[in-house]
Amino acid sequence: QVQLVESGGGAVQPGGSLRLSCVASGSIFSINIMGWYRQAPGKQGELLASITYRGDTKYRDSVKGRFTISGDYAKNTVSLQMNSLKPADTAVYYCNVWARANRVSNEYNYWGQGAQVTVYS
Repeated sequence: QVQLVESGGGAVQPGGSLRLSCVASGSIFSINIMGWYRQAPGKQGELLASITYRGDTKYRDSVKGRFTISGDYAKNTVSLQMNSLKPADTAVYYCNVWARANRVSNEYNYWGQGAQVTVYS
C-alpha cells in the first residue's frame, strides 16, 4: 500500500504564489511518473503537470510559465510551485503517482488527500 500526503495550499490574492508538496510512502519499489491534478467545483479534473523519473516534464497550457513541477525520486516527493495565481486556479489540488510495489508487480495509481487552493480578489 502506498500513501501520499500533501502539504501546502491556502488562500492568496491574484498574482500571489503558493507551493504544494507531496510525499509518497509505504510499499514502494519504484515510481515511474508523478503529477498534479486539480478539480474545481462543477468541473472535471484536469492534469496540470507531470514529471518522469528521467526528469521529463509536461504542463497543461493554462499553467505553462506559471507553475513548475519538481520531483525527487530518491525521496519520493513531488512539488508544485505556483506563481502568478489567478481566480481561475481556485480548486482542490491532488498529487498523483504511478508506483510499483516490487519488481514484478503491476503499477498502480495513487492519490493524495487533496489541498485547497483559493485565489480571491
